[in-house]
Amino acid sequence: MTIRIVLADDHPIFRDGLVVSLEETGEFEVVGVGGSSADAVRLCQELRPDVVLLDLSMPGSGISAAKQISEDSTAGHIAMLTVSEDDSDVMAAMNAGAIGYVLKGISAVDLRRVLKGISQGEAHVSPTLAARVLKVMQAGKSAEPDPIEDLTKREEDILRLVAKGLTNREVANKLKLQEKTVKHYMTAILEKLHARNRVEAALMAHEAWNKK
Repeated sequence: MTIRIVLADDHPIFRDGLVVSLEETGEFEVVGVGGSSADAVRLCQELRPDVVLLDLSMPGSGISAAKQISEDSTAGHIAMLTVSEDDSDVMAAMNAGAIGYVLKGISAVDLRRVLKGISQGEAHVSPTLAARVLKVMQAGKSAEPDPIEDLTKREEDILRLVAKGLTNREVANKLKLQEKTVKHYMTAILEKLHARNRVEAALMAHEAWNKK
């Protein structure tokens, strides 16, 4: 099944090259391209893509576009493709509804792999940023009880698989559960951890379990 992509980036040469790189294997179809936040919001309203890929620093701000698209529920999933390695930008993107934060130095092969996962709801933060973002999230929390300890055995099993990058469907297959059951568990896990999304939950899990 072809994954439908909307791409918004204000650099035409980069954007055109990216379209070619995504479509050359036949796994993706770039159904719309734009150069601003307003373009991205409009294209998602019109085309309802599986994934919208946003440049962080385009006119109008990729963060603003992500927030509006998330609120409107006009794209299956939101990912940022950017040169910014600023911790605050990663957190802002996550808070705006993005489940992917990808650096522009990524190869075409790896980008296609990452986008396949994102299209299925798999969260991704570029590995070079994950550890730093985790430190920002955990700053000042050392004296607080670890909410990971409140998870049930089943919730912990699910979170361990999610933290490894598995999608809800893959978790369900591995644990012999229904996918909708995994989704219900993930909702409970996010609530217990006070996490805003799968990315934050996975990073919290890595931090807690690496201490043991």
